[in-house]
Amino acid sequence: MSKTRYQPINLDELSTYSIGKRSHKMEVGSLAGLPSKGASGAELLDSLPPYLGAKALRAVVRAIVTAHRHHRPVVWAMGAHLIKVGCSPIVVDLIERGVIQAVACNGAVAIHDLELATSGATSEEVADSIRDGSFGMVQETFDFFSAAGNLAAREELGLGEALGRLMCERKVRYGERSILAAASRADIPVTVHVALGTDTVHMSPTADGAQIGNASLRDFRIICSVVADLGATSEAPSAGGVWLNVGSAVVMPEVFLKAVAVARNLGADLERMTTASLDMLRHYRPHANVVTRPVASGRGHEIVGQHEILLPLLRQAIVEALD
Repeated sequence: MSKTRYQPINLDELSTYSIGKRSHKMEVGSLAGLPSKGASGAELLDSLPPYLGAKALRAVVRAIVTAHRHHRPVVWAMGAHLIKVGCSPIVVDLIERGVIQAVACNGAVAIHDLELATSGATSEEVADSIRDGSFGMVQETFDFFSAAGNLAAREELGLGEALGRLMCERKVRYGERSILAAASRADIPVTVHVALGTDTVHMSPTADGAQIGNASLRDFRIICSVVADLGATSEAPSAGGVWLNVGSAVVMPEVFLKAVAVARNLGADLERMTTASLDMLRHYRPHANVVTRPVASGRGHEIVGQHEILLPLLRQAIVEALD
């Protein structure tokens, strides 16, 4: 017998009930399907069990398709990683289909998008080039950004529009793969939100801080205008626009939060707006600044997954739903 005053509790008087009286979060009718070999994209998507990430994916797709059908903006805000894992054609395709109505990105996106479009390759091995001082010292990239800065200053353009337009005007070799050029061809807003000192092109001797700052600030004011249009309309009172934060952990969530503040301060009603964060990890700022703080309960979604897997699924689900 233990000498402590606590003895094993007697469970003989526990109250129990039949499983048939209990509510459940999972049941046999919601098990994953098993598509046959050669199944269609629609069959594969339909086979996903209706839980967690798959449930969020379906909700985001519904919001995008509803916004598209009611002529509300779908904004693709992004970081550069998805370009570096080969997902540019997905974004270009959704722009060309008229699904994405605005693109917002950080400076790294603009650099990798430009290099892919001009030379067909991008992304160096930083661990090697940082040791000999060659990291980021690409003359062609420096020169192109300098020319885009001059164009933006001369014609009072945002940095994104200047880069996209210049790629189209110069008919760069792989321009059909460029997100910025696709936005320019489609005549939709494309904005670049720069944090000075964070991009390789800022190391260029021709980099002009005033030009970069003015062009990027213009882009911020453009995206504020886009965000202000993410609410519902009298013609479609139940359908708002969609803001997708794809692979940006800091810059784009912070830009979005400030744009929402500006839009609401000026009277925009964003209660029907839907937001989503799609990334390979959960991060604080996307969760707080995109998924929870700016939107009504249930209208913010978070999907965690590798971009090279998640984004093809997202695009296919959108295409199947639109058809």
